[in-house]
Amino acid sequence: MKTREELIEDLLNLSFAEDIGDGDHTTLSTIPPDAFGRSKLLIKEKGIVSGIDIAQKVLHKIDPSIKVEILIKDGAEVYPGDIVFTAEGPVRALLMAERTMLNIMQRMSGVATMTKKYQDQLKGLNTKVLDTRKTTPGMRLLEKEAVKTGGGENHRIGLFDMILIKDNHIDFAGGLEKAVKRAKEYCLNNNKNLKIEVEARTLADVKKLSEMPEVDRIMFDNFTPQQTKEAVQIVGGKKETESSGGITIDNLRAYGETGVNYISVGALTHSVKGLDMSFKAY
Repeated sequence: MKTREELIEDLLNLSFAEDIGDGDHTTLSTIPPDAFGRSKLLIKEKGIVSGIDIAQKVLHKIDPSIKVEILIKDGAEVYPGDIVFTAEGPVRALLMAERTMLNIMQRMSGVATMTKKYQDQLKGLNTKVLDTRKTTPGMRLLEKEAVKTGGGENHRIGLFDMILIKDNHIDFAGGLEKAVKRAKEYCLNNNKNLKIEVEARTLADVKKLSEMPEVDRIMFDNFTPQQTKEAVQIVGGKKETESSGGITIDNLRAYGETGVNYISVGALTHSVKGLDMSFKAY
């Protein structure tokens, strides 16, 4: 399995291949090779900044000689006019790195901003918002890092680091008991130390799952807040609990007040507007 650094390297290679191709001919034709300059990362919209370390990787992959001075750290609330960092080096390199760097930082900052908006709705409660696998292909790791920057928590990264038995698995396996039993046996037979989470569709499912020692977390799928409250009471703290499905910024607080441990929200990553920013000559 690839490391974080290897995945980021793959992403940057693909990003440069699709953006620069065989050369930034506008820059190459208009900027002398010995031109030296400085640019600033300028914020144009209120939000939470995220992705500064990746921005540095983008710049240094184009030209390791670029010097970056960070003025604002990841996770900080930023406002129009704020300068996050400055970069000094060959002008050709600054211009070639600009779009890839902004694409990544705008996306990550948008995710962090959205996450904070949701988590703020749960102030005073012990409930945390979780992301999902509804991410941009190739950027999942970075988007999930941005969720943490915004104050949320990560669910599983992919299909490999947790067992999540959903409705289709249950139906194809022939029921809850068979699905859970097979999952546990699989872990034992393959020396996998994976948490097992199971989706419950009814309160009867919740009761059944709460009594299964193999289950670590129960997901309440498309429950109303009232049903969720009853489900949390049935579980009685014996398992971790999670709400999923039909949850919006408007009803998030109602779900949190039920006492559920986690609320997974696909909108943290699948419905995000990038935070407005630019990279300007300084």
